[in-house]
Amino acid sequence: MQTLLHAAALVPASIPSPDWSGFDIPLPWGTLRIHAYALCILAGIIVGLWLTSVRWARRGAPEGSVWDIVIWAIPFGIIGGRLYHVVSSPDQYFGPGFDGTGDLWLIPQIQRGGLGIWGAVVLGVLGAWIGCRRAGVKLTAFLDAAAPGLLLAQALGRWGNYFNQELFGGPTTLPWGLQIDADNPNFPAGTPADTLFHPTFLYESLWNIAGVVILLALDRRFNFRRARLFWLYAMYYTLGRVWIEAMRIDEAEQINLFGITTRLNVWTSIFVFVAALIVFVLLGRKGRPESDTPYLAGRGPAAEGEGKFAGNGDNEDHGGDGARVAPVVPAVRDADTSVSDSESRDNLPRIQNGSGNSSTPTEEDLASRDGNKAVPVTSETGNSGHKVTESAPEAGTNK
Repeated sequence: MQTLLHAAALVPASIPSPDWSGFDIPLPWGTLRIHAYALCILAGIIVGLWLTSVRWARRGAPEGSVWDIVIWAIPFGIIGGRLYHVVSSPDQYFGPGFDGTGDLWLIPQIQRGGLGIWGAVVLGVLGAWIGCRRAGVKLTAFLDAAAPGLLLAQALGRWGNYFNQELFGGPTTLPWGLQIDADNPNFPAGTPADTLFHPTFLYESLWNIAGVVILLALDRRFNFRRARLFWLYAMYYTLGRVWIEAMRIDEAEQINLFGITTRLNVWTSIFVFVAALIVFVLLGRKGRPESDTPYLAGRGPAAEGEGKFAGNGDNEDHGGDGARVAPVVPAVRDADTSVSDSESRDNLPRIQNGSGNSSTPTEEDLASRDGNKAVPVTSETGNSGHKVTESAPEAGTNK
């Protein structure tokens, strides 16, 4: 018992403020600062991409196509996230009331923090669409594969707010309250130096990790298609973002709707949740089942193989399901007319009857000799000397 009490006493009564925010790399012309915020974003991208690539491969996607997609999605997402942040928190960039006292040079400095998830998602999806079209795969299939990985990336990326000591909640006396350096520019003015704050970055990180587990379990159970898992991700994330965003005390654009004034991100989360719910329900209505293939129509391996085969001039019939039907090759008659009648007669099988006369070949003999198509055959009887010409029926197509 005393051991447990001693261990409990060692547990800090708060989350300490970070004493490290990055490191410098010396260069011939100065130093390059690597911010902890950027490292957290990079770590989130790596783990999210890993989970996405595993799920994407399990869906039968072409090898390496995930890189063809993310090379478009990630830059678009970063640009979109930054633009959304600038719009939702414009004062430091344009000045209060857009009076021109802000610093526009701060806009490209994303290492200082400030990426809005909704801008990142919107432009990230646009970039993913471009990559999917180039790779010949469905955007909806990729979004379903990427949804849990996207949430996992957000869970790690949120720790960048901790190292920047930003985006925290109001004061609290809870044992997991967050310490903020009193000399930090984000520390609320007029607040006692020993004040603890709600660690909203931690709340959102834990919420997102729980969401990854939930999405994976639901997808395993229901095998979502048509991007329904992606819209489920949007519903889950916004549900948590509403109450987490409402706890934050950092400056943000305030919007008044329906007589309620609150942060822009709160209204955005509410509208996204409603829209995602409607789309999720509509996509779930019974209709034409979605194929499990991640390929666009005419871009799968079978379609590529058919295109190569058809290009060589061979006769080929393609069924409605894209399967290749082997061509029927007609039998070719011997074009050599110089062969004597006796030689051809010697090559025919003979069956001796009871009288010693040879009989003409049967249809089975002719079919086995000439393939699917029987040809006229001329033979002579043994005693009569009369030539008998028999024509076997011509074989048709396979029924």
